[in-house]
Amino acid sequence: MNLEKGKLGIDFGKTAQDYLRHRAGFPQELFARLRPFRIGLAGQDILDLGTGTGSLARGFAAEGARVTALDISPQMLAAAATAAKDAGLEIAFQQAPAEATGLPPESFDVVAAGQCWHWFDRAKAAAEAKRLLRPGGFLLIAHFDWLPLPGNVVAETEALIEAHNPSWALGGGTGFYPQWAGDALGAGFRDLETFTCDQDVPYSHEAWRGRIRASAGVGGSLAAAQVGEFDAALAGLLATHFPGDPLQVPHRLFALIARKP
Repeated sequence: MNLEKGKLGIDFGKTAQDYLRHRAGFPQELFARLRPFRIGLAGQDILDLGTGTGSLARGFAAEGARVTALDISPQMLAAAATAAKDAGLEIAFQQAPAEATGLPPESFDVVAAGQCWHWFDRAKAAAEAKRLLRPGGFLLIAHFDWLPLPGNVVAETEALIEAHNPSWALGGGTGFYPQWAGDALGAGFRDLETFTCDQDVPYSHEAWRGRIRASAGVGGSLAAAQVGEFDAALAGLLATHFPGDPLQVPHRLFALIARKP
């Protein structure tokens, strides 16, 4: 998986509404598993880098944390703010890059990054996270990824994306990210721990099409006409090869936790 190649020309702001409506957010199991690590507790100050439409930020706010959420895309921030308001949650949103937030040092108990670490200049983002954390604070890097298994709907969908967008290089993932440990260690974090678990996520045909339109290889990079052509092809693939509705799409939850000394 060539993440550097995959960064080229990606703009999730073009697909913010599909992203908000159709991408599976982080499951509640993540927040339950984080509590024994003292992450996501009521009253904590938490910064969510690259918040996107705010799935991770909303989860922490629902636990009673004071959450600040950053993203570089105004469209994504607008969608995230709408979702937070609809959920009755108070979150402070700010447009800024993860590598240079402009926020004061040692002002957070947790700095989190959900589904986005690979889009950052990772060394700079890790150094910025350490600067922002109070002593003993935690860096959390989390993912909730679909899993392409032989012959399943994810594998066939990825093949279709590659056919319509040969420059897309993010397929074939396993949901494991051991390389993030090097980023944390390089920035001076210690006491690294990880956990994973798998679960199926139900998607209707309509929702799966929306989910894929919201991906980097489709709505995040293709022109509108190309997105329409892809979506029609995916609808045909689902009707022919995966007629069951809803689909049960396997996902893997991954989290890396590191502590600032």
